[in-house]
Amino acid sequence: MRILNICKIIVIFSLTATLVSCGMGEKVKNIRKPVDLRTQPLDPDERARKNIQEGRGVSLGSLGNQKTTYEFSTSNPMWRASLETLDFIPLSTVDYSGGMIITDWYSENSSSQNQSLKITVRFLSNEIRSDSLKIIVHKKDCKTVNSCNTTILPETSKIQMELRSVILKKAALLNEEGKLKKKK
Repeated sequence: MRILNICKIIVIFSLTATLVSCGMGEKVKNIRKPVDLRTQPLDPDERARKNIQEGRGVSLGSLGNQKTTYEFSTSNPMWRASLETLDFIPLSTVDYSGGMIITDWYSENSSSQNQSLKITVRFLSNEIRSDSLKIIVHKKDCKTVNSCNTTILPETSKIQMELRSVILKKAALLNEEGKLKKKK
């Protein structure tokens, strides 16, 4: 009986501490900003050196830059265009902060159940450029239910090139629509 009371007290204390801590802390800054890959060094040490020279780095509380920018997935044309392009396939992972969309295995019709595709879209930058996307297409060929062979299609495959083209065209259109809305 005494152990049960101790467990109740611990649970109540934990819940109270959790609820009290919600919303009490300082809001976390959005440290993700669009990066132009053409102007940034690829070597992490060089990139760190450049950030220090430019006065950028880790912010310790209110000591850092007070400027805050918010970027939501609905305002990113590349993200929206990718979701609209892949809306016919069930999605297994959609992570905006990680910059990744992964579809579930997809087979176009019931006659080709032994072949299916899985598409991964990684966002390397928010800019509307062909090198801002990395598209990986996995192909699964199954002889039986338990005997499947999975391969990654080359980057020059027709489906990857078409996906990249459609996503970039839609993103450009969405970007123009967004600019027109801001002007009005």
